[in-house]
Amino acid sequence: MIVAGIGLRAAATLDALRAGLALMGGVRLSALATPEDKADHPALRALADELDLPLIAVPLAALRLQNCATTTPNQPDRYGTGSVAEASALAACGPGARLIRPREIAPGGLATLALAEGTDP
Repeated sequence: MIVAGIGLRAAATLDALRAGLALMGGVRLSALATPEDKADHPALRALADELDLPLIAVPLAALRLQNCATTTPNQPDRYGTGSVAEASALAACGPGARLIRPREIAPGGLATLALAEGTDP
């Protein structure tokens, strides 16, 4: 399974998320993942619907357990991780997951995306 972890600002648009996903190189995804407090974002829901993919709402406690490759400047303390995108992807993939694409910033800077691979369904 390959999951795209997504961090996004309130002003993120569907077009911004599409552009960020394009940076990931057209990988066949199993799901999208984001912190639970972002899971109802309209643009993210629209992207999940458009791609016909499940959207995994990752508990904030699970984000803190992930080892990220990058650190996002000004990351809110509530997440307790270096990269929301990386931590979301890793947590959604489960134990033994590995990061296959570190955090990329979508054009316009309103979202970040990362890819992880794991065996959890």
